Amino acid sequence: MNDLTGLYIHVPFCRRKCVYCDFYSVVGKDDIFDEYVKAVVRNIRIAGGKYDTVYFGGGTPSLLSGRQINDILSAADIAEGAEISAEINPDSADIQKLRDFREAGINRISIGIQSLDDSELSVLGRLHSSKQAADAIISAQKAGFDNISADLMLGLPYQRTETVMQNIGRLSELGVRHISAYMLKIESGTPLSQNRELISNIADEELSADMYLEAVSCLEKHGYEQYEISNFAKDGYECRHNLKYWRCEDYLGIGPSAHSCTGGRRFAVPKDIYGFINSEKQEAVITDDAPCGISERLMLALRLSEGFLLSQAGEYADRLKAVAVPMEKHGLLKISGGRIMLTPTGFLVSNEIICRLSEVLEEG
Repeated sequence: MNDLTGLYIHVPFCRRKCVYCDFYSVVGKDDIFDEYVKAVVRNIRIAGGKYDTVYFGGGTPSLLSGRQINDILSAADIAEGAEISAEINPDSADIQKLRDFREAGINRISIGIQSLDDSELSVLGRLHSSKQAADAIISAQKAGFDNISADLMLGLPYQRTETVMQNIGRLSELGVRHISAYMLKIESGTPLSQNRELISNIADEELSADMYLEAVSCLEKHGYEQYEISNFAKDGYECRHNLKYWRCEDYLGIGPSAHSCTGGRRFAVPKDIYGFINSEKQEAVITDDAPCGISERLMLALRLSEGFLLSQAGEYADRLKAVAVPMEKHGLLKISGGRIMLTPTGFLVSNEIICRLSEVLEEG
């Protein structure tokens, strides 16, 4: 493991599953929180290492107490100046909980707002109202948080572009520093995937594209710079932990369903909360014993506005550039400073662009 690594902790608990969510989580398991925390602490100590980013994801990390967060962080060797993030939901994070998280060491909060429109929140099955969402941001600021991120979803059933613009404007007014604005994806097996009425009222491909581009433009006008397909930040507020994923840097995942990329391999923990709790050391199933090859680096780098450094392609750099030039003429990407960088329009068809560019590497 590298001297400085990212640490991801999956908190697999929810009050209720959202209709669109396929992340691993369990409902109504409050009685095993302490046992889960002990297992996390145990695995952190076994793993060792030093961390410059920590990210509590879920599930719903804000269901844990400040004491439990503190117990977990106290077990890790965390570098000075580390970014320590926690996802929270507005319905489970009052000002006292936020103060407890701040005291425990959390210095970045990501709030699962999704929308500031009550009708859209109802469609999504969210437990909070638009007022609770706004109040959560204000409470986080009162609790001492400056680095606050908010999630927004685009392309929801019945959603209008005007509502998306209003949501962005309101988040800007509230002083949010980072916004993740991502398109709704229908995941197989979720309640949403089986609701024909809602699916029939989801924006079509053309409207979704327009909505995304309008959102990108609106975010830019409000001072949020796009640094990844779905992520926008005020200067200096990019998520350092998530950048590790896209830059193929090492990170360790702890908890059921958590993924890792360390020691020259990628592995995952089974989706089994009781198996995780009852094992002395979490099981690690290898999913890739040679990760971060040139094709994967290309794919991940093109998710970022900074793009892919052509020199990384070695002998294939000139051929890669030759394939990219026609796409540049169509406004899908830019070639500058020895890099290939997708434009917002290019991000909309990033999978196709990446496939065409990857073929150059495969041909070699």
